Amino acid sequence: MMSLISQNAIPKEVKRNANKDGTTLVGDGNKDVEDGQELDLDAIKNRKRRRERKKKDEESEIEQEREMKKLENFLFGSLYSPIEFGKHNEEMRDEVDNSSALYFTDRSANSMLSVYEEDAGLAEETSDEEETKQRKPVWVDEEEEKASINIAKVNKLRKLRKEEDECVISGSSYVSRLRAQHAKLNPGTDWAQPDVRVRDYSSDDEDVDKESGAVVACGYEDAEGVDDILKRNEDLVVKNSAKLLPGRLEYSRLVDANMMERSNGPVKSVQFHKNAQLLLAAGLDKTIRFFQIDGKKNAKIQSIFLDGYPIYKASFLPDGSQVIISGRRKFAYSFDLVTSEKSVIGPLIGREEKSLESFEVSPDSSTIAFLGNEGYILLVSTKTKELIGTLKMNGTVRSVAFTNDGQQLLSSGGDGHIYHWDLRTRTCFHKGVDDGCITGTALCTSPTGNLFAAGSVTGAVNIYDREDFLGGKRKPLKTFHNLSTEVNFMKFNNDSQMLAICSNVKKSSLKLVHIPSFTMFSNWPPLNQTLLHTNCLDFSPNGGFMALGNAAGKVLLYKLNHYHNA
Repeated sequence: MMSLISQNAIPKEVKRNANKDGTTLVGDGNKDVEDGQELDLDAIKNRKRRRERKKKDEESEIEQEREMKKLENFLFGSLYSPIEFGKHNEEMRDEVDNSSALYFTDRSANSMLSVYEEDAGLAEETSDEEETKQRKPVWVDEEEEKASINIAKVNKLRKLRKEEDECVISGSSYVSRLRAQHAKLNPGTDWAQPDVRVRDYSSDDEDVDKESGAVVACGYEDAEGVDDILKRNEDLVVKNSAKLLPGRLEYSRLVDANMMERSNGPVKSVQFHKNAQLLLAAGLDKTIRFFQIDGKKNAKIQSIFLDGYPIYKASFLPDGSQVIISGRRKFAYSFDLVTSEKSVIGPLIGREEKSLESFEVSPDSSTIAFLGNEGYILLVSTKTKELIGTLKMNGTVRSVAFTNDGQQLLSSGGDGHIYHWDLRTRTCFHKGVDDGCITGTALCTSPTGNLFAAGSVTGAVNIYDREDFLGGKRKPLKTFHNLSTEVNFMKFNNDSQMLAICSNVKKSSLKLVHIPSFTMFSNWPPLNQTLLHTNCLDFSPNGGFMALGNAAGKVLLYKLNHYHNA
């Protein structure tokens, strides 16, 4: 028996068995029809499953990408997840605003100290409701709980033990203790937030918090408030190594201070500004140059050319407002650093000096003492640039030095005596013989204390205590004969623990004296470096740098490792 079946209802498998006239056998063909319909239903179900699976995968990818963006925004902020405009981002922003704190607490090690606990504390103080809303960790390694570490077996891990006989701990405890150790060694910047309680990591109990706002050194609890301390930039701790040790000086050679533009002639004067970053270098090439000293690049800031005026000395005023420039002329220059204006000092009324090349400036920046002819010392006001007084020695004047209070002046010269002058009355109140000196060529007073050094034409340097010298004691505290030629320049450093003495007659004739022990540093000058003819020297305000100007036009720069600041 045969029946006609619609071609559209017949599966492909049945069509293959159809006769050429379009009819199909019903007898054994019923089984083929049923099989074809089952295959068609299975194919439809498979396609439906694939579509559903694909849709779920797409939704999962979208959700995963959204969660990743949230996580990046939570952890790194807008730097790695820039704000985009649209409804989606508004929803994300609302979710972030309504969520709990952006930091989470690591609970993997029970009550062990965690680095994240401190950060969580910043947000947990807002309200009681927010304290209950703790964000769960994004990912927790289940292997940490299963792992076990023997901290007694490795020497580096023994410091993580809580008890002496403790050996094996869990992985989560190990991670938490490592974090606590890191926080102990790197406390961070909690001092910048005065309202946050600082955790005391120095105690054995790592979970004990200090009740006070900050940890104050022992003995200073009642000295002043912590807020007052944080508002200052002064050094609060005096290191044990504040005393400079004798013997060998620790130093390192840096790039030349005037590497960006060297002088075309001998450098006659170098000096640091009071801010320790600005250095001037001047010489016979008629140019004064300013450099920003950092020890690496030493960038040039400005240069001033004085036509027909070789510079023999240039010096900042102690207040840092002006630069006094002198040469072998009847006049000197004053350069204002604020207005960049240049003014002329001299010729001085009533004086016939042909050269004002040597001078010293008082510590209060009010007076300039020029060395004149026939033993005269010319006092000039830094404000009016006019002569305000003169002092007269018996012999020629070769050097002068102000005391650290600026009220007295010391002078020496051709008669081998040291004069003490009272600048308020402009009279000499003491005159004493410099021991073993024929002609005095250099004087220098210490910025702290009562010491002063006197150099002579023979190369001898005497160090005196000023009170003892004024009291009639003529014998110096120490005499150095390490130089065999005329002493041209001397300089104490900022804390008066070091004295530099130099002579420009011989190469490398520069010595450094350790003042507390009155001994020379054995490793200076450097054996493998030639200092050439040193004309001038200066220490930075905090003692970290030492600059030397030589006859080759270079300004050598050294870092004194004992001092931490420039």
